[in-house]
Amino acid sequence: MSEQSERGVPVRESEPILEVRDLVKHFPLTQGVLFKRQVGAVKAVDGVSFDLHKGETLGIVGESGCGKSTVAKLLMNLEQPTSGTIRYKGEDITKLSARALRAVRRNIQMVFQDPYTSLNPRMTVGDIVGEPFDIHPEVAPRGDRRRRVRELLDVVGLNPEYVNRYPHQFSGGQRQRIGIARGLALRPEIIVADEPVSALDVSVQAQVVNLMERLQDEFGLSYIFIAHDLSIVRHISDRVGVMYLGKMAEIGTDEQIYEHPTHPYTQALLSAVPVPDPETEGRRERIVLEGDVPSPANPPSGCRFRTRCWKAAERCAEEVPLLAVPSLYAESESGAAHPSACHFAEERPVVAAA
Repeated sequence: MSEQSERGVPVRESEPILEVRDLVKHFPLTQGVLFKRQVGAVKAVDGVSFDLHKGETLGIVGESGCGKSTVAKLLMNLEQPTSGTIRYKGEDITKLSARALRAVRRNIQMVFQDPYTSLNPRMTVGDIVGEPFDIHPEVAPRGDRRRRVRELLDVVGLNPEYVNRYPHQFSGGQRQRIGIARGLALRPEIIVADEPVSALDVSVQAQVVNLMERLQDEFGLSYIFIAHDLSIVRHISDRVGVMYLGKMAEIGTDEQIYEHPTHPYTQALLSAVPVPDPETEGRRERIVLEGDVPSPANPPSGCRFRTRCWKAAERCAEEVPLLAVPSLYAESESGAAHPSACHFAEERPVVAAA
C-alpha cells in the first residue's frame, strides 16, 4: 500500500515517474579573447539525486545560487548535463533524439519564476495559452483550440472572455495563472515550477499555491516545486530536498525535514524562519551562520558546508559526506530516519513557521 501525504495524495508507487541520479552541470570558465582556454568551471550542480513519484510534490529549497534553477533547466533539457541521468518512466531523456525528446516534453512542462518576462507582450492571452498546440497539433485540432484555451483559462480562475487581452492588462498573479494555463495545455504528468510565487505579493502567493494544489488533485499532476520560502514549501510539498552549493544536503518527508532536521545547514535555515508566537520565538535558539557562501567555481574540499559549520572537524575537509541515512537513526523507528549528507548528522529540535 502506498504512503499518503497530508492531503491524502499517494506519494509512493512501485516505480518513480522521474529518477535523477548523480546529475552534474559544470559551466566552463575561460580566459582570452581570440584564443580562449578553459581555466576552471562553475560547479552549479554537482551530483544531485532524487526521485519523484506520481501525484506527489517534491520541494527543493536552498539559498540563491545553490543550483535549484539549474536543476529545473536540466530537467526540461534547456541545459545539457555534464554527466548523470534523468529517467522519465525508466528512459534516460538526456540521451534522446530531438524527435523523441519532443514527445517527452509534452509530459514535462514548466512554470517560470517571473510572470512579467515569461509571457510575450506582443501575443494575446489566447495565443500564449494556445501556442503549445502549434508545436503539438495532435493534442488539439485547429478547429477546437479556441474552446480548449477558454477552458484552460476557466480552470485557472480567469474569465474566458479575456482571450483577446494582452499580458500588460493583467496583474502579476493573473499573469502567473496564464503561465500555469499554458503549462497545463498539453495535459502533462509533471510540472517543474521554478519559484513560481517569489515575484508575487504575499496574499497572491497563497492564492496561486492553493490553485496549484487544486489542479494537482484534479489532474493527477506531479510537481517539482522550487523555492526559497520554507513556509510555502512546507505547505505544498510531500517531500523536501535541501540544496547547498550544488549538492543535496538532506531529503525527506516534510515532517522529517521540518520536525527532525539532521543536517546543520537545514537546522540553520529553519531557525531563521519567523514564528508568530512571541513566547515560542523568545525560547527558540537561533543559529547564525558565519562567513559567506563559497564560490561554486572553487568549492571547499570534502563537505561544502564545513567552512560555515559549527560541527566541522578534520574529517569534513578530507571526506565528502554521502547522502544516506545516518547510522545513528538507521535502526530507529523515529521520524528522524532520512538521508542526510553530514558526517555528524543528529536530530535537533527546531520550531519553524507553520
